[in-house]
Amino acid sequence: MTELAPTLTLNDGRPIPALGFGTYPLRGETGADAVASAIGTGYRLIDTAFNYENEGAVGEGIRRGGVPREELFVTSKLPGRYHAREQAGEAVRESLWRLGLDYLDLYIIHWPNPSVGKFVEAYEALVQAREEGVIGSVGVSNFTAGNLRTIIEATGVTPAVNQIELHPSFPQEELRAVHAELGVVTEAWSPLGKGAARYEDPAIVTAAERHGVSPAQVILRWHVQLGSVPIPKSGTPARQAENLDVFGFELSADEVAAITALGRPDGRLFGGDPETHEEQ
Repeated sequence: MTELAPTLTLNDGRPIPALGFGTYPLRGETGADAVASAIGTGYRLIDTAFNYENEGAVGEGIRRGGVPREELFVTSKLPGRYHAREQAGEAVRESLWRLGLDYLDLYIIHWPNPSVGKFVEAYEALVQAREEGVIGSVGVSNFTAGNLRTIIEATGVTPAVNQIELHPSFPQEELRAVHAELGVVTEAWSPLGKGAARYEDPAIVTAAERHGVSPAQVILRWHVQLGSVPIPKSGTPARQAENLDVFGFELSADEVAAITALGRPDGRLFGGDPETHEEQ
């Protein structure tokens, strides 16, 4: 029997799997096959975005996965260029059309696009889409504490999630504390630290040897114990299975603290496009 991730409860009462499958930059036939493979492996949270230009492939993978739609938690994201209210609503429906779905479990503002300054308007449009039944939960990505407080004050609706860059080199302790205060679930993009993974760091290697797992599994388990929902991405079935298999062991408090302490004082290790989550 396929092992599924346990779930967390969002602030709107809806369940979200504690670990998901990222789809950037999976596209075309290969992307559809990877998504179908992930679903067969046991992933139920599938994360995509308008700007990934792969919603069609993800939708095809969902259909090939053979799991009833209601058992999946599908997420997509609103691009920064569509933050005007009417455009935001149209983008939601475009995502649904591309995916071939009737509704999305979660739709996220991909980033606040501060130079335009319309993220409150965009968020209001997503709340409206939720009221219309085409979105289950509304969330954000790459929002600062200030951005979060702004939209909550303006709309009275707290985002269900904030999807942020989070990995051992960038543990985001201050922002995670704000999330806990506000009741926002933390989702992690680049959860393993692409381009700067700490697989050979003694704190991670020692924990991996102690628990008989891989360094990547240790890092993903660290996320789980922080209460973060990691979204690793892999097109390889064996790696997909390994990444999901992190619920059969538990790190000690000291191991979690040692991994968190790896965060560098200068914050981010690398830059990237906030609308693709593509690290440079």
